[in-house]
Amino acid sequence: MPERAAPPSNHSRPSVSPHSHPDRVTGEAATRYAGEHVPFERSIHTYLANQLGREIVSGVYAPGSLLPNEFEMCTRFSISRTALREAYRVLAAKALIVARPKVGTRVRPKTDWNMLDPDVLGWHMQAVPTEHFVTDLHALRQIVEPAAAALAASARSRTTIDQIATAYADMERFKDGAGDLIAADLRFHLAILEATGNHFIGALGSLIHAALRGTFRLSWEGAARIQDARLHQHRSILEAIREGLPEHARGRMSDLLRDSIDDVREFLRRRDAGRQLLPDPTSTR
Repeated sequence: MPERAAPPSNHSRPSVSPHSHPDRVTGEAATRYAGEHVPFERSIHTYLANQLGREIVSGVYAPGSLLPNEFEMCTRFSISRTALREAYRVLAAKALIVARPKVGTRVRPKTDWNMLDPDVLGWHMQAVPTEHFVTDLHALRQIVEPAAAALAASARSRTTIDQIATAYADMERFKDGAGDLIAADLRFHLAILEATGNHFIGALGSLIHAALRGTFRLSWEGAARIQDARLHQHRSILEAIREGLPEHARGRMSDLLRDSIDDVREFLRRRDAGRQLLPDPTSTR
């Protein structure tokens, strides 16, 4: 019988015999994963793909570099070669790595990465997002969302307008910490994409769901002192859509996105300034 996966160590790694066939994480190990930064992941190779994916996008393994050989990886994570190769297949499918016979497994250039893959976007948000990353994401949003708001205002679907209104009402209700403001904000924007009636635009929201949620969190942190102003901007978008004013909806959404990226930059500046004030743990007195 295969050995059961042992609970992960203090380094959040699953401990499994290299000679076993680790397919599941159960019991205490599953409970530990669910309570840590790593989401609940039932299989060892899924856990490993997420761990290595985060390390690649954060620059631990730079584009063009070779990953450690199989023996080193299996030793580091206490896993079998089968589990490692399954994880590599996941990363290769997302165009993050490529394996070459007699060469090894290399990280592909960033231009090859499947940036619309939900996991890849999520790894970027988990691996301390950079200003460059969030700026690129907002550029995509500036192309799509103002036009989506205009289409939603033209369509004036009662069902989808009600969904937008409900999400906005929750934002107002949750602004003082009574609920999940970020989730309500996400529902507001996804409802607008859906209200276009265009399946391709609606599907985009599902693709970038994780990145949107992450940037919304940064944006609201940066806008802590002007929260009511941001809520008013959301309300003005809702009213323009409800009243069937496409160009007003387009302009209000463009204004909100412009101000939101400034909020994110403000948060990142404060975060980076705080890090500079921290003592260097490698320094000696």
